[in-house]
Amino acid sequence: MDPDAGPRPCTNCGHELAAPVPPFCPQCGQETRIRAPRLGEFLQQFGGAYLATEGALWRTLKLLLFKPGELTRQYLAGRRKHYVLPLRLYLTISLVVLLAIRIVGVASIDGAMQIDAGDMPKEPKQLNYNLLALGEGTGAGMRKGEWFCEGLPGWVCKRLERVRASNPQELQQVMHNVGERLLANLGLGMFVLLPSFALWLKLVYWSRRLHYTEHLVFALHVHAFWFAMLALSLFNVPWLSFAAFAAMPIYAIVAMRRVYGGRLGWRLLRAGTVLMLQIFALTLAMVLVLLWALLA
Repeated sequence: MDPDAGPRPCTNCGHELAAPVPPFCPQCGQETRIRAPRLGEFLQQFGGAYLATEGALWRTLKLLLFKPGELTRQYLAGRRKHYVLPLRLYLTISLVVLLAIRIVGVASIDGAMQIDAGDMPKEPKQLNYNLLALGEGTGAGMRKGEWFCEGLPGWVCKRLERVRASNPQELQQVMHNVGERLLANLGLGMFVLLPSFALWLKLVYWSRRLHYTEHLVFALHVHAFWFAMLALSLFNVPWLSFAAFAAMPIYAIVAMRRVYGGRLGWRLLRAGTVLMLQIFALTLAMVLVLLWALLA
């Protein structure tokens, strides 16, 4: 049946459409020729609704990447319409980067778990591996076939001992599952650290009389940039990774100058204080997430 043959109601609002049927309903504006959606339409919806009509994304990224602190300064000054909101920007970048980390694989977090099951001898008395390595004198594993657990609470050692396996294949599967759990909770751990970063800023810039939420805006923007740099490190190019990690503290210091002002010496002192406090919080958070992944 020809859809343009005669009058018929709009499928959305019920308005009676005249013949010939117009392409759009004059009452509600919906298309009158309804068909199954095409793949190209989904891509158009994403590209048009997010990247084009929200062309603020490109303006936002330009300020975020090349003018440290300017995006925060614009937001606090009330110029917000033409830029992506801080939380949405952080979530967008962090989700993309975390997805990339998941694609790269569990190898990205192997620094805290040193396992080489392929080189393990078949005789249990010769087994040597680290089930958990958190630093000098702190960790758990097998040493010449004997279980050891050092520098950790007793209840943690008891739980970790349940994880150990004499069979290399079993151990490899256990650690693979641990890596999956750790990656799955990495984003949550980083998100939880945002409030602490804003709190350290509130403390070191107490004299500025800024609201905590204003410091939180700065934290969201800085962490969004750090996630972007983390994405560069995933390419496994040594000089690019070095440049990305070196840019992180430099970016934060320059951004602090633009947002908070102050002399260089005091700014460096404040930045160092925030960095040490955040490293402590990050280490604690990662240890807790790692322990949860091992003990869950």
